Amino acid sequence: MTTAHHAPGETRPGGRTARTRQAVLTAVFEELDEGGFAGLTMEKVAQRSGIHVATLYRRWRCIEGLVCELLTELSSDVPMPDSGTLPEDLRQLARSIADFFAEARMSCLIEAVVSAAARDPQAAAVLRSFFGERLTLAGRMVQRAVDRGELPADTDPEDVMSALGAPFYYRILIARRPVDRHLAESAATAVWAAACAGAYKKRPANDTAPGGG
Repeated sequence: MTTAHHAPGETRPGGRTARTRQAVLTAVFEELDEGGFAGLTMEKVAQRSGIHVATLYRRWRCIEGLVCELLTELSSDVPMPDSGTLPEDLRQLARSIADFFAEARMSCLIEAVVSAAARDPQAAAVLRSFFGERLTLAGRMVQRAVDRGELPADTDPEDVMSALGAPFYYRILIARRPVDRHLAESAATAVWAAACAGAYKKRPANDTAPGGG
């Protein structure tokens, strides 16, 4: 994740649908920046974007759907590091996450998405899909490390990446404090040490609950 964010949809292909999506997501981002999630409404987005409110409801159904799509948009073009060693990959990715959430409106965005998911099943499904895709993508870094012999063969890549992200979301959503580079460094160091120690082993196929029950 980087801090140089272009307007959502800026690099997408042309066409009326793409232009509509760009205008709407840009409006959502600007409304969140100005008034936060509590003040975000479909009517405000329609007014700022110039897109009829009926179109918004038809395509996104609710404000939660809009916010979740915005999060997906902002994260979709984030490159994953490939430095040749997992410790450096973890550090680079953790620093990028810290830089991303250093912007107040980015923290506001993740708060809005989590809040939306707690109330709306569609938003919850979108959020699960988003994080599932990101974990799969980032997990490739870990699999490369396993293939290089840096980590035990039974390491679960997605568990490693979940552990890397967890401190950031705890800091933002629970502790309600800003993230910084120190958090990034400590998270990367801790996850690397734990992974080397075999803390993120793949679970047996029938181990679907605590205690294996």
